[in-house]
Amino acid sequence: MGTLTAVGERQHVVIMGAGPAGLTAAYELMKHGVPVTVVEKDPSYVGGLARTVEHNGYRFDIGGHRFFSKNQEVEDLWTEILGPEMLTRDRLSRIYYRGRFFAYPLKAANALWNLGLVETVLCLASYARARVFPIPHPRTFEDWVRNQFGWRLYRIFFKTYTEKVWGISTTELSADWAAQRIKSLDMWEVLKSALLPRRKPSRRDDIVTTLIDSFRYPRLGPGQMWERVAAICDERGQPVVFGQSVDAIKHDRGRVLSVITRTAAGKIAEHPGTDFISSIPVREVIARLDPPAPEAVQKAANSLSYRDFISVALMIDKADVFPDNWIYIHDPTVRVGRIQNFKNWSPSMVPDPSKTCLGLEYFCFEGDGMWTSDDAALVALATKELAHLGVCSADQVFDGVVVRQAKAYPVYDDAYQSHVEAVREYLQSQLTNLHLAGRNGMHKYNNQDHSMMTALLVARNIATGSSYDAWKVNAEAVYHEDVHVGERDMTGRQVPQRLAGEVRS
Repeated sequence: MGTLTAVGERQHVVIMGAGPAGLTAAYELMKHGVPVTVVEKDPSYVGGLARTVEHNGYRFDIGGHRFFSKNQEVEDLWTEILGPEMLTRDRLSRIYYRGRFFAYPLKAANALWNLGLVETVLCLASYARARVFPIPHPRTFEDWVRNQFGWRLYRIFFKTYTEKVWGISTTELSADWAAQRIKSLDMWEVLKSALLPRRKPSRRDDIVTTLIDSFRYPRLGPGQMWERVAAICDERGQPVVFGQSVDAIKHDRGRVLSVITRTAAGKIAEHPGTDFISSIPVREVIARLDPPAPEAVQKAANSLSYRDFISVALMIDKADVFPDNWIYIHDPTVRVGRIQNFKNWSPSMVPDPSKTCLGLEYFCFEGDGMWTSDDAALVALATKELAHLGVCSADQVFDGVVVRQAKAYPVYDDAYQSHVEAVREYLQSQLTNLHLAGRNGMHKYNNQDHSMMTALLVARNIATGSSYDAWKVNAEAVYHEDVHVGERDMTGRQVPQRLAGEVRS
């Protein structure tokens, strides 16, 4: 809900975090004439997980960021900000399995050729058997996917990659997540897309996002979008304040009064305001409240967990490495989960067209062996794995850089909903001028269009006194005015849940 300012108090909004949510909120508030202060922990980059890093002239994403939304307002906003700098790109992505590349979305001729006639028949027989004799009451991810696709297709296209991303056995992941995450990619949709001519959907809502064959992308990477918004803030006399970590959130009598930030050098600054928007991790917000939140709320926030991410960008002395935008690696003999080819997202991502920049993605937990490996070891590992996969030879790699992204994916364990709800209820009842938005701000695993829509609604509530509920924005960045009993729109896009209690081996 919108909040009221004291009589005679001039509105000023302090925004924590300069990612898609934070900067979208700032952009919308400035449209309404509301002044803002955006504080960002990073000393030089905006965009958060959607930033673009530059190394010796090579630009790369932290992951790949397609610009596609079922929400036309978000699409229009991207156009408004970057205009002709938004490219339209054909999508090409494949799955690497057993030394072969499978088109993704699946194509019948390609799959048949790569699997071979015998394996294809076995996969279809496995699928038929699973449909005739399903596992009753599927409890695990493995059970659910086997029921939908059969054992053999599950093993080829789901098991290895899922376990790489989440670091949890598929026999320990909840079937609920599979049902939510893979619901739009059922076998009938795969067969239709593989065997029948592609029909252009009559409505934007009819598009299955997994199967889209084109998307938009900023010429200089996703960070260009947020660099432009930051520049607009600067032009309007409200520049992003870089290198400022949130040290404390001061509050009194049910209202936040100011945010205290600290630089790496220890310099402290205070940022007072009438309203506050946080897109930083929920756990950090509660930990920095001064005075502290009740113990039960602190415990709930501290119980929220995350999956972390390492991107190793390698520069290759070769003009054409592979034609894909990205490749999913389903090979269990390597640790890399996905490889991005940034030149195929936009030619301007590389300074020399005779070279290529690849981003190898590794999923980990902050503090584990992968996370704590030194950069040279990670570059060596990525180089070795590229050679092992036959992408290029090790001697063609002439440079590399490592980027670690903590808290990249909010994790949904069996109790996360109650933890988020405890935090949400406390803030809404006790700190009415502190608003949450975005992926980490709301502990929702979502895409940037979803994060942007939550921020737009929060900003409009502040600027106009509206009462939109940003928690009702669903995983397609669509706002639902009504949510019926039993619906779970507040969760956003589903993330795997570890099963409670014993599971079958």
